[in-house]
Order: sequence, then C-alpha cells, then structure tokens
Amino acid sequence: MRLVGRISNWNDDKGFGFVLPHGGGDRAFVHIKAFQFGSRRPVDGDLISYSAAKDSRGRTNAVDVRYAGQKIAERKPQKPMPRLAIAIASLVIILTSAFLGFLPTAFLFGYALLSCLSYIMYTLDKVAAGKNMQRTPESTLHFIDLLGGWPGALIAQQQSRHKTVKTSFQSVFWFTVMLNIAVVVWLVISGTAQSVIASAFGGW
Repeated sequence: MRLVGRISNWNDDKGFGFVLPHGGGDRAFVHIKAFQFGSRRPVDGDLISYSAAKDSRGRTNAVDVRYAGQKIAERKPQKPMPRLAIAIASLVIILTSAFLGFLPTAFLFGYALLSCLSYIMYTLDKVAAGKNMQRTPESTLHFIDLLGGWPGALIAQQQSRHKTVKTSFQSVFWFTVMLNIAVVVWLVISGTAQSVIASAFGGW
C-alpha cells in the first residue's frame, strides 16, 4: 500500500529529510537514495508517494519514493566514474611533464601540496557531515580545487563517497578542473609561468 505525504526538514547537504503523511500519522525518514532513478533533488513541501518500511531499529522509512504524477522510469545500470584512476593518471602526467621539463617543478610541488590539502579537507568534511558538526563551505573546497587541489579531491570523493551525488557541486567542481588545466596550459605555453617563477625566486 502506497502512502502520500510531503517532504519536510530536507537537508540537501546530507541528502535526507522526513515525510509528513497526509491524514496524520508518524513522519517517515527519507533518504535521497530512496527516490526513483532520474528524479530531481527534493525540496521542502514536495508532494510524494511512497511505501513505508521499518528499519532495524523499528523506525519508519520511506522507500520507493516518487513525486506526484511521476511515471516509473526503468533504471539503467551506470558505471561509477573512475575518480581514483583519473586522479592517479593526472598526477602521473603532471610528474612526467615536470620531469621532461614541460612543466615547471614549482607547479609539481604546488599540485602535490594542494592535493594533500584538498584530500584532508574533503575527508574532514565527510566526518563533520556524519557527526552534524560545522562543515567546510563548498566555496572553500572549490577554491582549493581551482588552485590545483582537484587530483586530491577526486581521490577523497571516491574513497569517502563524498560530494559525488550532488549534481550542482559536481558541475562546479569539474568547471574548476577544466579552468585550472586551461590556465596552467596557457601559463606554460605563453612563457608566463617561467617569468613569474623567475621573478619570485630569482633573488633566492
């Protein structure tokens, strides 16, 4: 038997909220993974239909969730993005480019340090999300990734399964990756990178 209710107290960062059933009764916990494949992310007040199920603690959970009037879509198997492989391949390319002299050594160290920083920040943010502690602003994560920390971010995203489902975050993330690569390529090809590094470290 399917029930009808409205979403309330939705926490988009954590991907869960509650359902208040029409006609009264206990509210049900609902997770983003309970929504039908291909559904948009919910907001407070959305009208949904769902089935109720009890978890191991006897709490009511909403499962098989669909928006009002939404047709059942056939779920097609999706292969997960190989974030770890992309990160490792990128770091190998950066290391090789620096070794062959195509990329200034300072850029290699920059990518390494910022990747470590980004990895730590993502990991700590995942822990904070699970413990309802103060979170790291998404703008801060994006800024570090834009500077060159994105390889470490990719590793942390896969290992922690953090920030991989939220489409808006991923869209901005991949934009920062492309922008960082484009800027670095321009700096190297134009010779600006060598000039800046020479000016910064020439007196040492």
